[in-house]
Amino acid sequence: MRRAGEGIMVNRSSYNRHHLKKIKGFLIRFKITAILIVVLIIYFVFFASKINHVQPESPPEISVQKLWGTVDSNGWRPSSTPRSNWPPPPNESNGFLRVRCNGGLNQQRTAICNAVLAARIMNATLVLPELDTNSYWHDDSGFQGIYDVDYFITSLRYDVRVVESIPEIRKHGRTKKIKSFQLRPPRDAPISWYTTVALEKMKEHGAIYLTPFSHRLAEEIDNPEYQRLRCRVNYHALRFKPHIMQLSQSIVAKLRSQGHFMSIHLRFEKDMLSFAGCFDIFTPHEQKILMKYRKENFADKKLVYSERRAIGKCPLTPEEVGLVLRAMGFNNSTRIYLAAGELFGGERFMKPFRAMFPLLENHSTVDSSSELTDNTQGLLGSAVDYMVCLLSDIFMPTYDGPSNFANNLLGHRLYYGFRTNIRPDRKGLAPLFIKREAGHVDGFEEAVRRVMMKTNFGGPHKRVSPESFYTNSWPECFCQVSGSNPDDRCPADNMMEILEGELQRDMTNVTTSIGDE
Repeated sequence: MRRAGEGIMVNRSSYNRHHLKKIKGFLIRFKITAILIVVLIIYFVFFASKINHVQPESPPEISVQKLWGTVDSNGWRPSSTPRSNWPPPPNESNGFLRVRCNGGLNQQRTAICNAVLAARIMNATLVLPELDTNSYWHDDSGFQGIYDVDYFITSLRYDVRVVESIPEIRKHGRTKKIKSFQLRPPRDAPISWYTTVALEKMKEHGAIYLTPFSHRLAEEIDNPEYQRLRCRVNYHALRFKPHIMQLSQSIVAKLRSQGHFMSIHLRFEKDMLSFAGCFDIFTPHEQKILMKYRKENFADKKLVYSERRAIGKCPLTPEEVGLVLRAMGFNNSTRIYLAAGELFGGERFMKPFRAMFPLLENHSTVDSSSELTDNTQGLLGSAVDYMVCLLSDIFMPTYDGPSNFANNLLGHRLYYGFRTNIRPDRKGLAPLFIKREAGHVDGFEEAVRRVMMKTNFGGPHKRVSPESFYTNSWPECFCQVSGSNPDDRCPADNMMEILEGELQRDMTNVTTSIGDE
């Protein structure tokens, strides 16, 4: 007969075994459930991806109506007025600065901005910049023939002293001109080069002559006031002569009398095609012309057309430009102003574009005056194209890589009130064009829209290398009326009066000191 205590122990052991079985059973069921959940998640993720692959999301839409207006500024407005202590140029300068600006109109424009800044840095008197027109344009208009000289000098009176020529000096009873010491600045020279090498020679000789002067001062300078000076030159002081402004305004008025219009810088020209190495679409004779031009003007480098095109290094053809615009929603009633030199390859490349957009104009077709007809490829024609593109509702550069015209206009239109720009992403579009040529046309326009939706249409955006300061001067040359960051707030409305007062006080002090002598 078992004792009572033994019975209790047996019952407890049986209970424990039963309880352990229940726990094991629960754990097994939990594991099975967890495995099923994981399997279901994997299945639904895979199935959902299949659905998305079979039924793609609706293609993005681009509002053409919105593009005809300006882009959202997010509370920013252009302002290149000084915001900190900016004394007028001292009455005694360290000498005279002469520069020869080489290249086309807009490369020269950039050089002029740099020359003014260099003069300010060195406390030099700037001699009116020389434009190297003969070698590039075969046009001897010069600064005086293109820009309003009096306005240029007056506009910069708070920044630098500008004279039209080096004055003569009397020495030992004889009159003579100061001879300028010629220097070749390094490309993208830092400020330190101007405050040491250049300044030393200026003090030694009284005047220096910097030639050539294109891209001879670094663009990225860690001094917002220096950058704002560049903007004051580019967007205020550099004003074309009155007759060029009137001619441009007349063309814009005629184009706008029939509604909105778009301007396109069609860079399908011999020099750019040669530079890019995009030869294969041309005839053997045309290829020889391009190769010869490249050999004579650019560094020797093996360029494979298919590779170049695949990464977006080729200028868009006129037909490709038309296909992008049509995919974005523009129709054949769109009025287009073409700013371009002589298109390479002739009418056969323009025919497909003209079929899509027949309302094409240029400055010669809108204004047939002899002045423009005789100077289509000169500085005058380029200046008129610049102004019409600046004032157009939409601007589209087809190749904004090394194109000074396109890059300067993009920056000017940003400063002019965030005007709409259409900048094709050539790298993103290239595979779409290549597939289309191979016969894959389904979904082409939707794919183009997806690429274009990722581009910036002209609003404020961070400048990222290799984007130029002249293409995007935000945020240095912009301000916010009620910005949270003190550095971004707009300067006082009477800032120009303050600068004028400082200038007048300096001039009064000089007059008083002369009288005391």
